[in-house]
Amino acid sequence: MASPVRVGAVSYLNAKPLYYRLEEFAPEARLEMEVPSRLAERLAAGELDVALIPSVEYLRGASRGYEILPGFAIGARGPVRSVKLFSKVPAAAIDRLALDAGSRTSQALVQVWLEARHGVRPSRIEPLPLGVSALESTADAVLVIGDRAMKVPEGPFHEVVDLAAAWRELTGLPFVFALWVVRRGADLGDVPEALARCRAEGLEHADELARIHGPRLGLDFRTCYDYLTRVLSYDLGEPELAGLRRFAAMAARLGLAPEGVNLVFHRPRDLATRR
Repeated sequence: MASPVRVGAVSYLNAKPLYYRLEEFAPEARLEMEVPSRLAERLAAGELDVALIPSVEYLRGASRGYEILPGFAIGARGPVRSVKLFSKVPAAAIDRLALDAGSRTSQALVQVWLEARHGVRPSRIEPLPLGVSALESTADAVLVIGDRAMKVPEGPFHEVVDLAAAWRELTGLPFVFALWVVRRGADLGDVPEALARCRAEGLEHADELARIHGPRLGLDFRTCYDYLTRVLSYDLGEPELAGLRRFAAMAARLGLAPEGVNLVFHRPRDLATRR
């Protein structure tokens, strides 16, 4: 009996369409849920065959032979609502920055944006633990990602920055938060085709996902539905790749990613071995 294909994903609302009914469409797949940062660690350790990891972790793990599953991403072409910087002071005055512990790409993005837009490099960077509210932090500013970012009240803060919108304003490009990344040597079988079906069916059933998960998150149906169908982009086309390359270069200049990383894409083994 063949070994299962170990697929790592996140439980955030934004990822739900990407693995919708995966284990039905690909019985050989074993779906395992973690926060994004932990998925990256498990992929690096060889505990997963393919995982939905932060895009910056693809850049950092490229030397391990990582490959991008083409066509898939979690990204945004404008405001994303679920990746926000909550600041008690003007952005140009941020000196102490707390970063959501569940994030990796957004941690790099906020630092890239602060330096590029305001010439700011905070002197103190600390984690915001997963169970701690942004309102409890004593830092000048707090990065919050995922479902909880959509529920933090903005009133107590001097400034709230949607980082995908800020990136678009800075570069004119979409931002790619996460990618399906394959570990070196992994044979995914029919899982890539199943994942394509998951995305298509998941977006077709976005109303179902919004009804199921909205109440659990404390969000109304319309907010969830718009988030899945209008706010987020699940494509990895040329605009997204241009945005990813720009982010890679800017992150490398700050020492947040290696320099000169090429984007390498996964091909099924039968195609990869053909001449």
